[in-house]
Amino acid sequence: MSYSDKMLRDDALKNKVIVVTGGGSGLGKAMTKYFLELGAQVAITSRDLEKLQTTASALEIETGGTCLAVQCDVRHYEEVENMLKTVLDQFGKVDVLLNNAAGNFISPTERLSANAFDTIIDIVLKGTKNCTLAFGKHWIDSKQETSTILNIVTTYAWTGSAYVVPSATAKAGVLAMTRSLAVEWAKYGIRSNAIAPGPFPTKGAWDRLLPGDLAEKFDMAKKVPVKRVGDHQELANLAAYLVSDFSAYVNGEVVVIDGGEWLKGAGQFNILEAIPEELWDQLEQMIKAKKNK
Repeated sequence: MSYSDKMLRDDALKNKVIVVTGGGSGLGKAMTKYFLELGAQVAITSRDLEKLQTTASALEIETGGTCLAVQCDVRHYEEVENMLKTVLDQFGKVDVLLNNAAGNFISPTERLSANAFDTIIDIVLKGTKNCTLAFGKHWIDSKQETSTILNIVTTYAWTGSAYVVPSATAKAGVLAMTRSLAVEWAKYGIRSNAIAPGPFPTKGAWDRLLPGDLAEKFDMAKKVPVKRVGDHQELANLAAYLVSDFSAYVNGEVVVIDGGEWLKGAGQFNILEAIPEELWDQLEQMIKAKKNK
């Protein structure tokens, strides 16, 4: 067995209808593919309909499943409502909302315009709010017995991070929303959880975040204790579990999947791993010498 193997048994998501925002590429596409392989019917959304349709067609051929492409800009509530109506018209119900749509870029904060800051806030926080509110209202009004919200956040949602302040701000809001609604909406049969991924390179997002040769200069794998970045199937495995009935008792949880990256950054003395073995021997002798004085 390998970390890149598929985890759940066949038909683990059979009869479930899942909506994945930002599902046309990257991690959203990887999760969608696995959901389809497990028997779910999936609707993917983004602003780029042509890209969505290409992805949906390819995934249907590859998996034999049903994937619906629905154009939607999550920043606008009326578009989210229309997207939900389209999904309901096609599938008759929806069981899972996966809030994956996001935007990010690196920049010193003082260089950002107010509009640039707003763009990230609007996609990540407002977009997640719009989808969560529209779907939540539908589930509550229709008295659906069980449903699930899964949000994609980040480890710096609770620590913050320089140079990605709009994203950190927005993701912190999504994190608070996840935990708050896990309590408030549980009485309606709605579970709310989140995943906080570490480095999972995707072509589009990483090219924007680390353009040119920056990706080579800032090798993310070097920051991870397990000495590698994540495999897309690992994230898909976790997401599939959290939207499946196997996780029915998991509510309000944020699962970190980062190989220990954020803990390494948080530990005050973790930098000492750079000390070679022979120097540790010298330090030990120096400490013993001081004790004997």
